[in-house]
Amino acid sequence: MKEIATALVKAQSEMSNPKKGNTNPFFKSKYADLNAVREAVMPILNENGITVLQPLVHIDGKNFVKTVLLHSSGEYLESFTEIVYSKSNDAQAQGSGITYARRYGLQSFVCVGADDDDGNSASTPQPTIDIARLETRLNACKTIEELGTTYKSFTPAEQKATAKLATELKTKLS
Repeated sequence: MKEIATALVKAQSEMSNPKKGNTNPFFKSKYADLNAVREAVMPILNENGITVLQPLVHIDGKNFVKTVLLHSSGEYLESFTEIVYSKSNDAQAQGSGITYARRYGLQSFVCVGADDDDGNSASTPQPTIDIARLETRLNACKTIEELGTTYKSFTPAEQKATAKLATELKTKLS
C-alpha cells in the first residue's frame, strides 16, 4: 500500500472541491454533479498514476457501486456505496441512484467537496404550517391594506398554503 498511499497523498494535496454548477429544482440549491466531481479529481489522480473504476456489484441482496482507486503499481483501494432508488423496476430511478452513488462514492473516497446544500436540505426537517392559525389571521383583516400586510408577513411556504384564501378575501374586501 506504500505506492498508492504516497500517490494519493500527493493527489489530494493538489485537489480542490468541485464546482457547484447544477441546481436542484426541488430544493432550489446548488450542487456539484458527477461530471464536476470527475473533472475536479480525475486529472490529478491520473497524473499521480491512479485510475478510478466504478463497477456495479451485488452483495447480500443489495446493489452497490464499488469505487476502486487503482495505482500503476498494481496496489488498489476500494469502497462500496449502496445504490438507493425509489422504484425497483424503473430504469430511470435506478440510473439516478447509480449516478448518485458514483458521485458520493468518489467524492467521499478522495475526500473532496462534501458540503453540497442539496443533501443538507434533503435531510433538514421541513417546518409544519399551522394553516388554521394563518387563516384566522387573514380572516381577521378588515381592509385590503391590512390583508396585504398580514399576507406579506408570512413565509413563502405559508403564502403558498394560504394563497387561495387571500385571493378570496381580497375580492370580498374590494
